[in-house]
Amino acid sequence: MSIDSSSAPGDGCVLLAASAGGVEGLGVLLGGLQAGLAAPVLVAQHLRRGRETRIVAVLSSSTALDIKLAEDGEVARAGVVYIAPPDRHLCVRPDRKLALTEEAPVNFARPAADPLFESAAKAYGAGCVACVLTGTDGDGTRGVKAVKARNGTVIVQDPETADFHSMPRSAIRTGLVDLVLPLPEIAPAIARTVRHG
Repeated sequence: MSIDSSSAPGDGCVLLAASAGGVEGLGVLLGGLQAGLAAPVLVAQHLRRGRETRIVAVLSSSTALDIKLAEDGEVARAGVVYIAPPDRHLCVRPDRKLALTEEAPVNFARPAADPLFESAAKAYGAGCVACVLTGTDGDGTRGVKAVKARNGTVIVQDPETADFHSMPRSAIRTGLVDLVLPLPEIAPAIARTVRHG
């Protein structure tokens, strides 16, 4: 049975996308989220292929939330951060189970933001809170459009506070962004949005 895309309070997900400079930015953002967050957090951080990643260990030191590499077919649980593993797109199936795919890179990246945002928008509808952080390309822009088409919320890091401006600026140029915030203010905005649906 597929899940209707209309979303009730407490029935959403948080999507984070970053590229260059993103690991540090993710650490700041996740450090501002409290344990007990009433939504799963799904992360597409551009990672290098063919090498083991230490991103889980690095980010775990920053936050009270549990962090793990996403696994194909698992159910995303509230209060857990799921990181797309190297060389796999992280997506959400209609039944809200996670999927790892080897589809072509997007904006030369795999994992990439657009497949995550687009698939999560279909599964969670208005419950999506999508955030675009620092990065050097336009990844996430197509996904922002998908999230807004289903009445989700889009938050973008203020490009002036980002190590690399291209990703946030590209998202802002869609004209569909709800909030443009300095990095330290994004976590409180996510918490408020999740809490109030």
